[in-house]
Amino acid sequence: MLSASLFFQWEATSLASLFEGTTYVWEALNRIDSWLEQQLETIPSGRERCLGVIQPGAFVGENVILAKGAVVETGAWVKGPAYIGAHSHIRHGAYVREGAIVGEGCVVGHTSEIKTSILLDGSAAPHFNYVGDSILGRHCNLGAGVKLSNLKHTRDEVVIKSQGKHYPTGRAKLGAILGDGVVLGCNAVTNPGTLVGPGTLVYPNAVLRGIYPAHSIVKVVVTTESTGRLDQ
Repeated sequence: MLSASLFFQWEATSLASLFEGTTYVWEALNRIDSWLEQQLETIPSGRERCLGVIQPGAFVGENVILAKGAVVETGAWVKGPAYIGAHSHIRHGAYVREGAIVGEGCVVGHTSEIKTSILLDGSAAPHFNYVGDSILGRHCNLGAGVKLSNLKHTRDEVVIKSQGKHYPTGRAKLGAILGDGVVLGCNAVTNPGTLVGPGTLVYPNAVLRGIYPAHSIVKVVVTTESTGRLDQ
C-alpha cells in the first residue's frame, strides 16, 4: 500500500488531520480546500488570522492564516487561501499561491512558488523552486533550482505504477511526494507522480520518474557509452 505512513511520521506534525483516514498518500491533496475552509471558519476574524509579522511591502490576501511567529518578508506574495504555520518564513520574492499549506518552521524562499501543496514541519523550498500539487515531508530540503513538475504534456490523469499494479490518482495534476528527510540536489527535476521514500538523497541535475525506496542515493552517472543514466 502506498499510504502516508510509508513516507511521513505525519501523526507527529501540526497537519496530521490532513492524512487521517487516507488510503493513499496523495489523497491528502484532495483535502486541501476543505481543510482550509474549516480553518478559516474556525478563525473568522481578520485580526485573529494574522498572528505573525507582515513586513512592509509584502502582500497577504484576505483568506490567509498566518500563525504566531510566522514572517512574510518584504516583496513576498501570499495569495490565499493559504495557511502559514508557526515560525515559518516566507522570504523576499516568494509566491505562495492558492491551496498552499505550510507547516511549522518551514522556509519558502526567494523566487520559489508553492501551489496546492503541503509542506510538513521543518521543510524548505528556499531558492528558485517550483512546488506544484506536491507533499514535502518533515525536514525535506530542495536545492536551488529544484522543480517538482505536476502536469503531463498530454494532460492525462497521473497513474502511479508500483510492483506491477496501476493506481489511478484521479488527478491530472500531481507533482511529487517526498518522504521525511528527503534532500534534492540543485536543479533536480521530478516528473509528475514521482514518489520518493524517506531519507533518500538525490544528487544535483537528476531527473526522477516513478517510485524510489527509502534511504536511497540517486545520482547521475555519465559514461563514454551514453549521455547519462540514473543510478540508485
